[in-house]
Amino acid sequence: MEDFIFRQITFVRGQTLKLLDGITEEMADQIPEGFRNNIRWNLGHVYVVLERLAFHFSNQSQQLPDGYKEQFGLGTSPLSLPESVTVPTLHELKTLLQEQPERIRAVLSQNLQVITDPPYTTSSGMTLETPEQLLSFSIYHEGMHISTIKMYKKLLSK
Repeated sequence: MEDFIFRQITFVRGQTLKLLDGITEEMADQIPEGFRNNIRWNLGHVYVVLERLAFHFSNQSQQLPDGYKEQFGLGTSPLSLPESVTVPTLHELKTLLQEQPERIRAVLSQNLQVITDPPYTTSSGMTLETPEQLLSFSIYHEGMHISTIKMYKKLLSK
């Protein structure tokens, strides 16, 4: 029987992808007043963080297109990117986001309880020691960004 964690990841990712309905390329790049990121950044960031949590700490290969870590990693912002940087299209981001949960399941389904060495401590101070714990935390992380994307859509639709 499939582990519940993979069903959760697939469900949450479906919620993220639903938010793309009605978002144009132009809207994806707008930064609401008082903020430092946009919808495109949030989508890329969700992908990069889950890629790292799922694969890096399990010593597996990550599928990070060139420049993603620099564009969407922790602490980055479209405000500080050089104009010469080519950002991925919404279609490219959507494809990566759609394919990621199944790839994670295929690679980690037999290794959820393996202890990572060293464990990972999040920026908020939580220590995660197994792929299952890392994936569980990623669901919380993606949920925060779902909320942000919803808020941005509302602010940008006014």
